[in-house]
Amino acid sequence: MVTIDIIRGFSKLTEEEKRNFIARLCNDPPQAEDKLERFLMEDENERSQFLELSENTISSFHTPYGIAPNFLVNGKVYHVPLAIEESSVVAAASHSARFWAERGGFTVTALSTVKLGHVYFRWYSEPAYLLERWHQLKLFLLERLKRMTSNMVRRGGGILSLDLHDETSVIEHLYKIELKVETINSMGANFVNTCLEDIAEALGLFFAVEEGHDEKKLQVAMSILSNYTPECTVTVQASCEIEHLKPIAERMAVDVFADKLRLAFEIARNDPYRAVTHNKGIMNGVDAVLMATGNDYRAAEAAAHAYAARHGQYQALSNCEIMGGRLTIGLTIPLAVGTVGGITNLHPLARLSLEILGNPNARELMGIVAAVGLASNFAAIRSLVTTGIQKGHMRLHLSNILNMLNVNNGEREEAELFFINRKVSFNAVKHFLHDRSH
Repeated sequence: MVTIDIIRGFSKLTEEEKRNFIARLCNDPPQAEDKLERFLMEDENERSQFLELSENTISSFHTPYGIAPNFLVNGKVYHVPLAIEESSVVAAASHSARFWAERGGFTVTALSTVKLGHVYFRWYSEPAYLLERWHQLKLFLLERLKRMTSNMVRRGGGILSLDLHDETSVIEHLYKIELKVETINSMGANFVNTCLEDIAEALGLFFAVEEGHDEKKLQVAMSILSNYTPECTVTVQASCEIEHLKPIAERMAVDVFADKLRLAFEIARNDPYRAVTHNKGIMNGVDAVLMATGNDYRAAEAAAHAYAARHGQYQALSNCEIMGGRLTIGLTIPLAVGTVGGITNLHPLARLSLEILGNPNARELMGIVAAVGLASNFAAIRSLVTTGIQKGHMRLHLSNILNMLNVNNGEREEAELFFINRKVSFNAVKHFLHDRSH
């Protein structure tokens, strides 16, 4: 019989006990424990607050925190914090930001901020009876919700609609109540879920008072917000004369360069294999800003990829067109972000990120995030149709390779000089260092 080591009550151990237990799983427990401790904050108050952000926390996992400067969005310049370990993303976004800033920058052309969620339930009685009672049930639900939405209403938000949907053609007896909400500067997950759970409870109460009602006729399955937010989207564009692309055309005829750019976007619109990687390039920038500002990048990823498949085939989220001698790139993406509440108020660097951005409201942050996504996307496409993606990526990765090989300053300088016009790979760098020493 195989022995499986299971620990019970891990969450009840102290921080030090948890760290000590995990360190013993490593080859050098004292060194592992020391490393785990060194990555925690020194300030006791910040450390305690940070540890409470998650469960079973024994250390912190650091991600480089950098700046992509010169993002001109709706006429305002932002120097955007990015939390990401891939140096080429920051470099490419920065280069793209300056290029477009000198050509009018990025413009938000459309924006909507509706969040939604659902209460799913099975109805075993006559469907006609449920539909007949819906109007009165809706009024009952909305009246109950007033007590928990009053503060949101005062800030300009609140419930936008409450609708009943028949899902019986998909799953027998299934219905859902859809709640649409405006949460202003909050991402709104907790607010929406609180409202939905109240609706779920109220359903049972409403039908319990119906004369002769059989409780077995109603079964609430679950109540939860949706991270698919097709009505919480932002559209951003950038445009310039084709001739103004010359500085980044890598000695290619500018009209040929522009046509290759447009073709690359068109391929991603029609080929899912290319579209996935194309959209990953967008999310490189989007996720980095969301992480830096304490927003939920996982929810954004899920929503973006669902939105990319909304027409029945996975497609590129961005587009490119050439018309009247101008090239225009654009991106429409679902983004549910917040500038108040949640981790944005608790994580010191998340708060600082918003300060660096001038304390934007949620709508402004949506525009900034989308602009960074489009800039990252454009930079990747530009590399693909000119020098190829690996030249710039691996040149920036050279520093990481040299760190892995633990080189001294002299070896680093010689390697950086040697690989200026050469392809970088781990083996190439390793061989260079070996040949240099013999």
